[in-house]
Amino acid sequence: MFKRLTLLWVLVRGDARRLWTALRHPQAPAWLKWGTAAIALYLFSPIDLIPDILPVIGITDDLVLVPLAIRWLLNRLPPGIADPAVKPQK
Repeated sequence: MFKRLTLLWVLVRGDARRLWTALRHPQAPAWLKWGTAAIALYLFSPIDLIPDILPVIGITDDLVLVPLAIRWLLNRLPPGIADPAVKPQK
């Protein structure tokens, strides 16, 4: 179980770094900035799909939905923005 949590943390941390890099890219689309703001708002908002008052389930929805939303945003980025090492083809 601890090994799975460690792997999940490494994946989320890597995706968060890629998202941060994409946000600072000069050609980053506006929808990326709005989507990231919506994710942050959901994460820090007291209004959730499942309330955090419920012992385990309330926090689990945040632990599942936020990484999925970050990955969803990253999968929709153009290759040059998502991964700066990849040069767009001309």
